[in-house]
Amino acid sequence: MSEEVVNENIKFYQGLDELSKSKSDVDSLKLIKQKIFDLSNMKNIHFLFGSGTSTGTKELPAIPTMKDFIVKIEAKLTDEPKQITFKKLKDNNNENLEDVLGILYSKRDYQLGIKEADKDTDELIKVIEETIFKEINIDFSAASCEAVADTYKTFYQKVTYRNKDLSRVNIFTTNNDLFNERVLDNLNINYNNGFGGGLERFFNPARFGYTFSKKIETSIEKYEALDNMIYLYKLHGSINWIEKEGNSLFNIQEINIKHTDKKPSESVLIYPNPLKQSKSLTSPYTDIIREFQKKLLLQNSVLFVIGYSFSDDHLNNIIYQALSSNSSISIVIFGNYDKPIYKIDDKRIYKIHGEIESEKIHYFKYIVDEFIPNLNENKDSNILKEFMQKLSETKEKEL
Repeated sequence: MSEEVVNENIKFYQGLDELSKSKSDVDSLKLIKQKIFDLSNMKNIHFLFGSGTSTGTKELPAIPTMKDFIVKIEAKLTDEPKQITFKKLKDNNNENLEDVLGILYSKRDYQLGIKEADKDTDELIKVIEETIFKEINIDFSAASCEAVADTYKTFYQKVTYRNKDLSRVNIFTTNNDLFNERVLDNLNINYNNGFGGGLERFFNPARFGYTFSKKIETSIEKYEALDNMIYLYKLHGSINWIEKEGNSLFNIQEINIKHTDKKPSESVLIYPNPLKQSKSLTSPYTDIIREFQKKLLLQNSVLFVIGYSFSDDHLNNIIYQALSSNSSISIVIFGNYDKPIYKIDDKRIYKIHGEIESEKIHYFKYIVDEFIPNLNENKDSNILKEFMQKLSETKEKEL
């Protein structure tokens, strides 16, 4: 497509101003790439990942959408009373699994309060929870999972290595899957997720203040931070976290699980439901959410929001608070959502969405492949540029 042809399908906003207005698709994409490149050089970079980063594509789905979860749950309900109950719940709640679970949790709490246990409610909740766990605990050797893992791999290869004068990248995710951990391990990239220990790894929020360093002088105690370092914050827990008494004050342990494993009875991941806010007020979630709040208050920060639909009020409020108190923060939102943040005329908020050649530019794969700059390449370019500059200065002195 020629540069003179205007493509109204690509949208790039700063506040309520459409920067892509009356521009061709090529010019709009160049504008977006340049802005993301500029923001990637800010001192503090944070990413917020939602479910959209791990679902894959329609042709190769890795983790089901909520609608797909409902179909799978219905297939497992062989008891007619439970089938009827679940059908009523999903039909009366627009097939929203979050609302369905919320109602069931509320019903269970009410019945516990009046000491009238309902076996059907407990069993229905169990089926839903186990289905979600099973579908999240994926086989990473499957073609669909490999495709998503490749996108994560490219992402981390691009963002891990930054100028040492800049802070390491922070990844915040609402996902419970293990894509991040698997890929980081495969790439041999160090990451800090708040867990430490040897054979048994327990959660300790103080570890988020730690960094990995290497000794650069053998004769003196001189160290520098490792450049291949990522900070990973799982805001809603993980399928490989369990509650276990141990040597930690927080009693949350990270375990190794296989994709064939059943859901541990001690699992502490947060299932998608409206009670997430109250459930998130307990450790370790308070500690991780507090880190999210602290990072967004750092000066000269940018938050890239990918695959997150602003459905969690407790996280949205933290973003709004950061915008209210940190004048130097920028928020880049990939996607188009009917949410309050989309209606605010604030020049610190960028919104990107659209389609080109049948590809959604706000999808994780396109963002990683086309928009996110390779910070490692930038690093190499800076080294070469610095060498040429020093060589030129040396020659001038010799003249």
